[in-house]
Order: sequence, then C-alpha cells, then structure tokens
Amino acid sequence: MTRRDFLLSSAALAALPLAGSAQEPKAKAGFALAKLPYAYDALEPAIDAETMTIHHTKHQQTYVDNLNKALAGQPAWLAMPIEEVVTKVKEAPEAVRAAVRNNAGGVWNHDFFWGVMAKPGTAPKGELLEAINASFTDLAGFQKVFTAAAVGRFGSGWAWLVPGAKGGKAKPLAIVTSPNQDNPLMDGGPRPILGVDVWEHAYYLKYRNLRAKYVEAWFTVVNWDAVAANLAKKSA
Repeated sequence: MTRRDFLLSSAALAALPLAGSAQEPKAKAGFALAKLPYAYDALEPAIDAETMTIHHTKHQQTYVDNLNKALAGQPAWLAMPIEEVVTKVKEAPEAVRAAVRNNAGGVWNHDFFWGVMAKPGTAPKGELLEAINASFTDLAGFQKVFTAAAVGRFGSGWAWLVPGAKGGKAKPLAIVTSPNQDNPLMDGGPRPILGVDVWEHAYYLKYRNLRAKYVEAWFTVVNWDAVAANLAKKSA
C-alpha cells in the first residue's frame, strides 16, 4: 500500500461514526401522536371515518405539536408520561402554563377517548353494572343523565363518568363536565372511567348541530370492558 493510499483509507475510517458517539441519531424528546387502537372506519356508522381521520390526524396532532412547543427547553416535563403532565399542570412553568393545560389536556383526553370505544360495543356487567345501578337506578337512567350533562355542556368540552366520593351516603359513581380540554385530574379530582368529547369537531360532519343524536349513537360503541378496567384500576 502506498503512503497516499494509507492516508486516504485512514481518513475514511476516521470519518465513520463511533458506536455510542454523539454522531448517532438520538430519540426525539417530547410527545408523539399515539396510534388509534382500530381503523378510522371501525366505528361506522356511529362515528364516520372522515371525522375520525380529521379528529386524530389534525386536531389531536395539533395538541401534540403545541405541547412540545410549549415545553421546549423543559426536558423534565418532556420526559413525563402525559398523565403526569396533566395531574401536575398547575406546577408547569407559569409562562406556558395555560398552553400546557390546553394542549396536554387535548392529548390525554383524546388518548382516553379512543380507548373507551370499540365496535361492537360491549355491555356493562359485574362490579361496574352494580355501581351504575346503585348510582343511576339502571343503565338507561345513567344514559339519560349522562346525555343531559353532555348536551348541556355549554360550548366545547367533555362529559365524564368518575368514581364518586367515599363515605356517608355517597354514590359509587358521579357525572361531571369540563370546559375546553380540561379534565378532572387537572384539579385534583378522580381519574375518569368514561368520557365523551362534545367539541363540535367530534361530530359536526355527520350530526351537524344535533349533539344529542351524536351522544346517542356514541353509546353504541362504548367499550364497557375498558370502562370496567378503568374502574378496577381506580379501586386497586
């Protein structure tokens, strides 16, 4: 090998990245859009594929992007699970606290929402059904009260089924609503076991201004097995 060939080969080797060196690509910090647990058309006809596609890839993606922007330069926050961000939102840096609340809520709420739906929908049973009966007389009674809360939520927001307060004559389950992308966890409340999105983008393409019709159809794709798992997690 000539001296020239040796120098060229040495330079080529030196240019190769070393294992574990800073030249290796690093995982991007922050939050990413989670995949849906089903296809975009899986909940037809209750929720149409176009609405699901826009809702997930446009609306929720925007919350993810804006949350990452709000927390840029905050590595500890970017490394938190999204539920921890939501529960600690009042501790977020003051300058971005409102943005973190809105967008972290948008991410967590939608991840939760996707997880409590399936087709075909299931029926409540066991401990969950007992709790529903004790709180609302029966499933029909629950649906009536829950629908009224969801339809009555002024503007954009959510309706939630949550574990009730303990002790005394408290019922095992309660219904609450929240504005915008808020949820009960943000104010120290219980973790919901069921929730429905009543922002117009969740239903307007198919149901226009008929929010009650949307909620009625949504009940047909509620995954009560997932709701029961959420209740069991809270009880554990």
